[in-house]
Parts: sequence; structure tokens; C-alpha cells
Amino acid sequence: MKKNVFYLCMLFAVFTSCNRDDVQSTAADIEVVQKDPLSAKQINEKINETIRSGNRFSWKESSDHFVWSAVFQGNKIASVGFGTSFDREGTPDNKAAEEEILNIIQQYEGKSDRILLASDPYLNQMDVAIEKQETIVALRKMKNIRYVEPADYRYFENERKTGGTAKSGSSSSGCGFESAVLNAADYTTVSPNAKAPWSFAKHNITGAWSYSTGAGVTIGIIDSGVSSEQTLLGSSFNNGLSSGRSITKNGVYVDSVWPWSSGYDGSADQCGHGTSMASAAAAPRNNQGQPVGVAYNASLVTYRAASNVVLDGYHEQNGVKIAFTELGNNTKVKIISMSMGHIFSVGKIEDGVKYAHSKGKLIFCAGGTSTSFTNFAGVIFPAWMAETQAVTGVKENTSNQKCDICHSGAEIDFTYQMERASGSNIPVLSYYNGQADYVGGSSVATASTAGIAALVWSKNPSWTREQVVNKMKQSSTYYPNPDSDYGYGNINVLQAVQ
Repeated sequence: MKKNVFYLCMLFAVFTSCNRDDVQSTAADIEVVQKDPLSAKQINEKINETIRSGNRFSWKESSDHFVWSAVFQGNKIASVGFGTSFDREGTPDNKAAEEEILNIIQQYEGKSDRILLASDPYLNQMDVAIEKQETIVALRKMKNIRYVEPADYRYFENERKTGGTAKSGSSSSGCGFESAVLNAADYTTVSPNAKAPWSFAKHNITGAWSYSTGAGVTIGIIDSGVSSEQTLLGSSFNNGLSSGRSITKNGVYVDSVWPWSSGYDGSADQCGHGTSMASAAAAPRNNQGQPVGVAYNASLVTYRAASNVVLDGYHEQNGVKIAFTELGNNTKVKIISMSMGHIFSVGKIEDGVKYAHSKGKLIFCAGGTSTSFTNFAGVIFPAWMAETQAVTGVKENTSNQKCDICHSGAEIDFTYQMERASGSNIPVLSYYNGQADYVGGSSVATASTAGIAALVWSKNPSWTREQVVNKMKQSSTYYPNPDSDYGYGNINVLQAVQ
């Protein structure tokens, strides 16, 4: 890993990125005009200005100085995507390319230790320590580089500190451990003694159960984990009319503000959000008087990938990337649902999404739920990606009136009714055993729609991902002409499984 850069250039026939036009021979060849980094407040102001003007913010389209400033303000850690594609398997010379990049960093940083933080085993992506602006400039000049981004720039945290408009807490993180007594008008009782949420009738889900219950399909949930106290998402996952399935819980989140820390903190939900999403998608058709999920016979593979829904900082973004790649490699998983996101793209997560998609997974992502941070944003990342199906929530008996806190936009593919005139949302299992709660936003719309996809795929096990999506579209409000802000609208699930 410490070969001289001139020796590497002699290997031009092996990998073509190294030449005199791509890499400067010495650090002195790069002249930096702006010596001091921007403050976190200045960085956030520029990001917000871009998004408020109706554009997407992109690190790729930002100046070298701006990117370096964010790296500097984010623990001096950068994420580097390299190679001709995201996939290591499709890049035979990925190790040589990675070694070349590390040598360039060593040259410009003037050191050889504590540079490489992590190298992804499946993606052409790694995390490195960078202090100098010259290093950023040199890397971005290389043809072999797809992106150089700050890996630990905490946009949301900086908004709290400098914006003066946001406060920390459950209101901005999607977390909560509440339980609620369900209003009898918000559910119907189905055998053996489960509560079917009011939205099931609106989408003809209970009728669809005569044709499909999700058996044989596994859904991956990327979120904040699943409560260890909720037995219906644990030891009683096969309670009542649910049988022959499994729930597997994984944890890939490191609970630390320091990027160099290691050691996952387990699969147990410490937020409450992930528990709600797992319930909405596939809670058992139980005999305990608790809410049932859409695909009550589907299996679940859940991931605690982040502490909350706003993917801020190194360990949350890294956890989500890992979850996507591991679910991509899990041959049992057909569907992935993630009700978290960011208001601008994150290269390593984008790579992870593309990786899972390349493995045939059908991916649903939340279109966005307004918090004090994101109320000016449209459809959020990664829901806007072509590889995902973006979902948002709408009001009862509508397909084009978004919920009070939901986002909409041209990237939306499907909608789900999750807000009543009374203000009630969707009944789900609580974090605590034997209790229920309500959950709203595009989050529950996404998890519910993932459950709908499981019903369709279970009915047609030989279908491809594209066939499943097409059937969902054909069974929706606006087919064949999608709405400009709400996609194909609400899905008639009975029609989708017939």
C-alpha cells in the first residue's frame, strides 16, 4: 500500500486512471486559493439555498473548497467512490485502484498511518482521513474517482446548532415510545382477534387476504431496529393465523459520535420507529386484540442501521449502506423497505441502493415526512432514485391530497391513505408488549406498500420485480397516466392479487 506513485503510473496498461493529467506529481503542484474552511453555518446556508431554489444539492457539483470545508467540519473523514461502477465484482482491478488512491492521499497528507478508516467489501467505496484541501483537489482530478464527499458532516446537527429553527428530540427524529388506546372507529376486528387498521378497507387489503397473505416472501426493513419487548415481533411472530415464517433481527449501527469507533450496539430498537414499520408491514394476524400488518404471513429481516430517521453522520450512513448490501446478498429477501432518508444524496448509500437493486430487490423508500428540518424539501433521498419506488401518505378517501406532514413530487410512485379527517393515523403494535399506537407520515405509507408488494409477489412467486411493480401500477388510481406529484396513486390490493 506504500508503493511510489511513479511506479503506479507505469501500470497504465492495467488501469488507465493514472497519468500526468489525472494526478499531480507533487503536492506543491496544487495551489489553493482559499486557505480557511467555511464554517458549518456557511455550509448549511449554501445547502439550504440550493434546495430552497428548487434544485438538488450535490457534493459533486460543489467546489473543491466547499467539499473540503465540509470534510474539515466533519471530523476530517471523506467517503470516496471509485472505479467505473459501484460494484467491486464488476471491477477486476478494484484493489489496484484503491491502492492508487491511498498512495495519492499519503503523498498529499504527508503521512502513511491512520488514513484508511474502512474499505467496503462489495462496493467500490472507502472512507479515509483527509485534512488538507490539496488532497481533495488531487483526488477529484483523478478519472478513476466517482465521488469524494464528507463522510461525517452532520447537516441536521448543524441546523440545530446554527439555524435556530430546529430543536433536538423525538419531534425531529421520528422517535417515540408512546402507546395509545385505539379508537374503535379506526379498526375492524378480524379473526382470530386482530385489529385491522381502517386503511385496509380503503385499499381492499382484507379482501385481498382471500388470495394472498404474503407467505413465502421475505421483506427487509432498514430502520432503527425492532423492540425486544414486543413479543408479536419476536417469540410470538407466528401467533394466531400467522405461521411458517420467521423474523431475523440484525444490528449494524455503531452508537458513537467518533467515526473510528467500532462495535455494533445490537438489533434492539432504541427509537420506536423501526418497531412501527415492522408492524405495519407484517405484524401477525394475532389472537391478542392487537393490530395486524398488511402481509401477515411474510417473513421479516430487520436491520438496526441508524438511531433515528434522519441519516446524519458517519455511523448512520454507514449502517444504512451495510444494510442495503447485506440485504442485497440475502437470497431470501425479495423486498426492501426503508422509511428514512436525507435531503441530499449520500454517495455510499446510493451505491448500496444500486447494489441491492442489481441483485433483483424491489426497494421502497419514503418520499419524505416534514420535520423542523425538512419542511422545505421535496421528495427526499434515496426515494428520488430510479432504483427505488417512492411512496408518500395521503388523506383518507383521496389520492392527491398529501397528509399534513408528507412530501410529494414528480418522483413519487405510489400513495397510501394514512391520515383520517379525525386526525388519526395507522394503528400499529406499540414498542411495549400488549399495547398499540398510531403512526403516520410517508414512513408508514412506505412500510404498508412494501407489505402490499409482498402480497402480490406471494400470489405470483415466479414473477420478476418488474412484473410485481407493473401489476401494482395497473391496480392503482392513475394508471396508465401517473399524476405529476402522486405517481400512480392508491393501490387497489384486491385487484392487484386477482
